[in-house]
Amino acid sequence: MTILHGAFGLLALTAIAWLLSENRRALSWRVPLAGLGLQLAIALIMLRLPQARSVFASLNDAVVALQAATQAGTSFVFGYLGGGPLPFEETTIGGSLVLAFRSLPLIIVVSALTSLLSYWRILPLIVRSFSLLFEKTLGIGGAVSLAAAANIFVGMVEAPLLIRGYLRELGRGELFMVMCTGMATIAGTVLLLYTTILGPVLDGAVGHLITASIISAPAAIMVAWIMVPPGRASTAARLPDPRSEAASSMDAVTQGTERGLSLYLNIVAMLIVLLALVHLANAMLTLLPEFGGQALSLERMLGWLMAPVVWLMGVPWSEATVAGSLMGIKTVLNELLAYLSLAELTDGQLSERSVLIMSYALCGMANFGSVGIMIGGFTGLMPERRREVASLGLKSIVGGTIATCCTGAVVGIVG
Repeated sequence: MTILHGAFGLLALTAIAWLLSENRRALSWRVPLAGLGLQLAIALIMLRLPQARSVFASLNDAVVALQAATQAGTSFVFGYLGGGPLPFEETTIGGSLVLAFRSLPLIIVVSALTSLLSYWRILPLIVRSFSLLFEKTLGIGGAVSLAAAANIFVGMVEAPLLIRGYLRELGRGELFMVMCTGMATIAGTVLLLYTTILGPVLDGAVGHLITASIISAPAAIMVAWIMVPPGRASTAARLPDPRSEAASSMDAVTQGTERGLSLYLNIVAMLIVLLALVHLANAMLTLLPEFGGQALSLERMLGWLMAPVVWLMGVPWSEATVAGSLMGIKTVLNELLAYLSLAELTDGQLSERSVLIMSYALCGMANFGSVGIMIGGFTGLMPERRREVASLGLKSIVGGTIATCCTGAVVGIVG
């Protein structure tokens, strides 16, 4: 029954994308069908093959090593706040964990490492391999396939930089595909942070989140193709030389550190503001009459709104309100707060299977804050298309959300 439930949900989500299409009659179903097949194939390979478990274990070991390396730096700079020896006895478990000084600095380290791997041409080689996979299986152009592949590893602003020389040539449908893949995946700089958060509730979290981003890339291309069908030939492109961006390995590390620091400060500021706004919204909702014997809250309202969506992914209806609230937090606020909420759920609120589905469905940046980031990034690269990018902004949230929900449904079928 769970397989049938997930399959029905996957078809229903695809049908929703079709209902929202700009040109339903002109739609060619070759790419959507290939996209569905590729999603299922990736999920089967990554989740069902015994060899994948050893890969997941190796990835988890790598994350532990990175965390230890980061703590060596934070404990030196911040002392016990960054993970150094405590000068007092810890009275509550986890009471000494300071998010800003222990967990979030991982972003800076990963950003510097990503920049170095790009300069050494290791990351571009991986990106090009995924690009060829998408290009050959989905039949899309080189420009879109490169951006989609890059989005698995870098952010929604950094990925288009790889094809900045071709952005002006992209058709409306191709541009929307690039935007949707940005919304449906997460940056590698924050991926390891999220695995740290999910580690206590999801075994092999790093492998699962990497798999989620890989599956969501063809899912986003499929959904975008349905919602804004391309009306012209695909745009070809080739990967630029990474050594043109940095003069040396040290320069690459320095540039990556600067970008990571900017992202770190932005995340710290957004967490403070968004959590304050949620608290303020819940305080205002307590002024309203209680519903069902409990005070209204933003989380409960979002849970009711998104419950049918998460049910389509394969979450049992008895858990749909709780899971729906996570999906609502991710869409209205961001995925970091949603993952923090998922990790804080008490035992029994979500089954192990539902936690797995939601971990995949939340793995994307489709939220209202990301629209501003995306419009700003694309406008800087091609100011003459600002109005077109802005007109596709809210649509890309919908497309990215449907794509990650498809990923959740696929995992519900295969997992």
